[in-house]
Amino acid sequence: MGRISRRNAIYSVGQKKRSRRRLWIWIPVFLLVAGLGWSLYVLAEIGSIDRNPAASRDYVEPADVGIVLGASMWGDRPSPGLQERLELALQDYKDGKFRIFLLTGGLDRPDYEFTEAEGMANYLESKGVPRSAMLLENNATSTYENLKFSQQMMEEKGLESVLIITHSYHGNRAYEIANALGYDSPGLSVTETRVLKPMQTTVREILAYSKWKLDHIAIAFEWK
Repeated sequence: MGRISRRNAIYSVGQKKRSRRRLWIWIPVFLLVAGLGWSLYVLAEIGSIDRNPAASRDYVEPADVGIVLGASMWGDRPSPGLQERLELALQDYKDGKFRIFLLTGGLDRPDYEFTEAEGMANYLESKGVPRSAMLLENNATSTYENLKFSQQMMEEKGLESVLIITHSYHGNRAYEIANALGYDSPGLSVTETRVLKPMQTTVREILAYSKWKLDHIAIAFEWK
């Protein structure tokens, strides 16, 4: 091999190495930009709850059930965040927006005495709601399961119309899941939180919404 050929070969190898280095530099930049863009999209979706018609529906006739989506228990009582959902549900019940509470949520920890649904039922009973006005779903561990298991219970009991009760940051995801599961025109009732930490709540919801989008794809292809 002549001197010029060897120089060209060395130059070509050097070019390939530099190209690979540039590629490894741009991959994390691309991932960072994509992650930022996705986070902004999710934040926009979370913040658009006020424009969701399901959240501003008039109730001439009460829905069959008001599904209160579970949240964490603090020992044997609902956490302050879950109490916010329950207080909203109580007001909706008094306003005649639904007939029966459907309380959904499983056991947070093995050493807890009550599931989320049982803890909510105890709270509502202390506020004067009769147990005859409550249905309890005690197994769900996620929003998807909350709505899937509640739907199964509704079908067993011949219940159809529904009002989903949760926090505003959680409303659009819950609504999307309900639609994906085939709920018939679900209504939404949401409340702002005064007790949950905004940054922590937002980050968790971005992650949860992202997971839901992957689950939605799995549902569409009947993988889930």
